[in-house]
Amino acid sequence: MRKEAEVGDVEASVRSVPFWWHSIALGNDVVTPGHHSLEAMQALLAETHLPDVEGKSVLDIGAWDGFYSFEALRRGARRVVALDHYVWFLDLAAQQRYWRECREQGRVPEPYHEIPGLWHPDRLLGKQGFDTANRALGDRVESVVGDFMTMELDPLGQFDVVLFLGVLYHLEDPFEAIKRLATLTSEVAVISTQAIEVPGFERHALCEFFESSELGADVSNWWAPNKQALTGMCRAAGFQRAEVVSAVPEHANESDAVKRERIVVHAYKGV
Repeated sequence: MRKEAEVGDVEASVRSVPFWWHSIALGNDVVTPGHHSLEAMQALLAETHLPDVEGKSVLDIGAWDGFYSFEALRRGARRVVALDHYVWFLDLAAQQRYWRECREQGRVPEPYHEIPGLWHPDRLLGKQGFDTANRALGDRVESVVGDFMTMELDPLGQFDVVLFLGVLYHLEDPFEAIKRLATLTSEVAVISTQAIEVPGFERHALCEFFESSELGADVSNWWAPNKQALTGMCRAAGFQRAEVVSAVPEHANESDAVKRERIVVHAYKGV
């Protein structure tokens, strides 16, 4: 049990972070004030059907504030590495203000990394949340700052379980991303992504391309595959098999020809 003064220090550290994306329970009833509530995070976690990580190594790509990294640690992972760069380079409070202003004015945001006032690779402003939560939970998660799509992967090595949650649709080259994912995975990768379903074309491997901010009013979104496309890319990239473990419909009009959903795939290196 933490002393009252220590709890107060943690609460003060949490308040000092300008923007939280994840709600993370830090103990002693201290919960970070994430954009997604703790209940919402638990629901998203349930959708992943997280495999057994006890005694295993885990890599969390696109970790942001680290909710899934800390959950893997809580479940007994022997080593957890959080990898990110894009979010950690952003002034997230300023980015959120800019995004809201664009929505209110009815204009499309510019890519966030092209705006000097938002993009600070030298300061890691967006990593404040992760660092604060990690300190509060004992500094047991390793962090690596790097662009997953361009960094040298050999120094990272392989991990038993790799989490690739909410990242794929932000990448310009999703198939190359899954090939890189396969090189890092020794057992199973857990992939969650925005996806599409086109009734009557379920047997076809299809992807929708977003030229601008059509998906979620977010200019950083590029692709949404259907189930057939994602599982096919996994097998072509070097995974032995891939299974859809969750599919949750997103809000859509009944008349829409293309339905939106969130899907989670487990991609296995072994049979």
